[in-house]
Amino acid sequence: MIDLKGRVALITGGNRGIGFATAMLFAKAGATVAITYSQDQRSSAVACRSLAKNGGIVSVLKLKIQEMKSCRSAVREVIQRYGRIDILVNNAGIWEESALADMTFKAWKRTIDINLTGTFNMCKAVLPTMHRQKYGRIVNISSTAGQRGEAFHSHYAATKGAIIAFTKSIAVELIPSGIRVNCVAPGWVDTKMTARAISNTYLRRKIERSIPKGKIATAEEIAGPILFLCSPLADHIVGEVLNVNGGSVLCG
Repeated sequence: MIDLKGRVALITGGNRGIGFATAMLFAKAGATVAITYSQDQRSSAVACRSLAKNGGIVSVLKLKIQEMKSCRSAVREVIQRYGRIDILVNNAGIWEESALADMTFKAWKRTIDINLTGTFNMCKAVLPTMHRQKYGRIVNISSTAGQRGEAFHSHYAATKGAIIAFTKSIAVELIPSGIRVNCVAPGWVDTKMTARAISNTYLRRKIERSIPKGKIATAEEIAGPILFLCSPLADHIVGEVLNVNGGSVLCG
């Protein structure tokens, strides 16, 4: 039912986890997909092969998302190859643990730079081409941590809360130009980023008990709502925070 043939999607952090699951769904929907990675070139190559096997036209780009120059270069490369960018999914991010008393400024700044400034950089970088097209779909990835806070991850929660406010602000600003911006806020998701935490059986059961649905989401269960927000089915949804958390946080 969702057909993205002729659309070009750029997904940051698309080599694993939520980003890769999203890239797979977009490819199956007919989109041309460009994914970015920051360090793990091997997993990026594997991701590219998997996407290609599913019929996707794929590009893989190395990106330092905290640097505007790198973001503009990646966007320019996608446009040179495919002529346009219709969809941007700002998925790249980090989740590092630290009590406030122990947190260094370096750790704080690293999270701010990658999670928040990276989102800003990519939105700015795609804006000129989306303005010219008078068409664009942007989905920023937030978190339940940005809605209720998260102890021992205050820097992460701060970025994800800011992404929600940023999304709502630019959504109203950009929709007259045909650029529709929304946000997806996952709860716990079974990915490489959370593997260390949820591999502890006691902690996993505790987390599952805190989720009304009783389970931790798969990456594919987050990718589906992202695809929906980029499809014609969501054309009148602007500045929305779509919660995908099994009922653990009810706000929106």
